[in-house]
Amino acid sequence: MNTLFIDWQPSVEAFSIGSFSVRWYSLLWCIGLLLAYLIVQRLYKHQKIEDEKFEPLFFYCFLGVLIGARLGHCIFYEPAYYLTSWKGFIEMLIPFHQMADGSWKFTGYEGLASHGGTIGLIVAMFLYWRKMKLRPWVVMDNIAIAVPATACCIRLGNLMNSEIIGNPTDVAWGFIFHSRDALVDGQLAPRHPAQLYEAIAYLIIFVAGAMIYWRWYKSQSMAEKSPIAVGTGFYFGFCLATIFTFRFFIEFLKKEQVNFEQEMPLDMGQLLSIPFVILGAWCMWRAQKQAT
Repeated sequence: MNTLFIDWQPSVEAFSIGSFSVRWYSLLWCIGLLLAYLIVQRLYKHQKIEDEKFEPLFFYCFLGVLIGARLGHCIFYEPAYYLTSWKGFIEMLIPFHQMADGSWKFTGYEGLASHGGTIGLIVAMFLYWRKMKLRPWVVMDNIAIAVPATACCIRLGNLMNSEIIGNPTDVAWGFIFHSRDALVDGQLAPRHPAQLYEAIAYLIIFVAGAMIYWRWYKSQSMAEKSPIAVGTGFYFGFCLATIFTFRFFIEFLKKEQVNFEQEMPLDMGQLLSIPFVILGAWCMWRAQKQAT
């Protein structure tokens, strides 16, 4: 057996104070949102957008992503549980689970879907730009520059939780996850660290988008006719096209999240990615066409 495999069983808790504990997943979610907040704040300053129009942005983003991600998971991946009973419907909305004895236990929102989070974010941005009277594409482009950094943090959170694991593998960097989902014929087996692959990819996408933006920002005129100008939709398209293209292909290395995906030629993550890739490609094409 390859001895280079990584035995992966970290504590899910980052730290605790008395009986209060903070999980790595929650902490990395917060770090990701904070990074997005700081990045977009700097972008707004670059573009001389008033501070009072920036301040409500975090509230809209937080609620949009959280609600969208939660509903997306429940509707796309576990509709049979959440949409067929009042108990499931209530658990979809609140971070509690009803135990067998009828009591309720706080669990947090166990199950968040990135596709649903993306839809929720778009809806939240629609409400935000209408309220702030900003140009829609300016808002979407600025948010899109920061989103991959947040996505990177979220996938690192999944890694710390040993969830969304990859298929069995013999590669030297395979991770041995200590969870029931990681068993192969009743035995723990090395698997692709798909969460880490995604985190690295999203970090690269963030750096690439930031470099493209910096090239435009440092241009003498910051001309809006440039195909990479903020406000053309280029960055929104670039974010969607790159993230969800990678998401489509990485799914071939990932274990299915729910049983019904075993009978599908493409899993739910791939099917949901295709419209976002098409939308992203169209936005980038539109930005190029407007510049000519």
